[in-house]
Amino acid sequence: MPDLLEDLERQKITYVVIDFEGLTPAGRSAVPIEVAALALTPKDDELVETWRFQALIKPPAEVPMTDFDVRQTGITAAMLAGAAGPEQVMADLDALLSMPPYRLVAHHAPTEAGLIAHQAPHCRTLAATPLLDTVRLARLIYPELSSHRLDALLRYLRIPMPVDRHRAMPDVQATAQVLRRILCDGSASGRWRALHELDADGGRPPKRLLAGEGSQAELF
Repeated sequence: MPDLLEDLERQKITYVVIDFEGLTPAGRSAVPIEVAALALTPKDDELVETWRFQALIKPPAEVPMTDFDVRQTGITAAMLAGAAGPEQVMADLDALLSMPPYRLVAHHAPTEAGLIAHQAPHCRTLAATPLLDTVRLARLIYPELSSHRLDALLRYLRIPMPVDRHRAMPDVQATAQVLRRILCDGSASGRWRALHELDADGGRPPKRLLAGEGSQAELF
């Protein structure tokens, strides 16, 4: 994908692949309990990792972990007891975004966009950053698939399934591998040669909360 990566390198873009694990209590917005991010910068026809971040996030006391949550993620209430709150964790992640421009990359980006929007007071750079949705890109490049969920793409592309699937960092690393393959296959087919073409097909704007939605910070 030399043409595409040359354009991304020329524009000095950094992709930040991001994933949250969260709780979905009835009657309120999703609550993050873990976040991971992996920064990829185009260099010499490759996407090179430049930094990574991961942290558990302590949920509010009134939002308990369920047995399903523990089975799904492997994260327990005891693991979260000593974690920092979302204000500190999101501010720490936001501080790493010091050399724009950026694109956030997520598999089904609306989920991550919503969680970030609820934390916007603590991560203003992150909350203002456009997103790239690997689900949307995958649908264009692999239309023959009946499902474009992450597990289906990993199987189709013969990328090893992470041992700790549904933990944030393993999912981020898997999504980064999928992104590399999508960009390679899309570029080889002539679909993308420049950043603006990629944004047009898979881009999403940052989420803005509607009046009345409130912020997750207010709920904590």
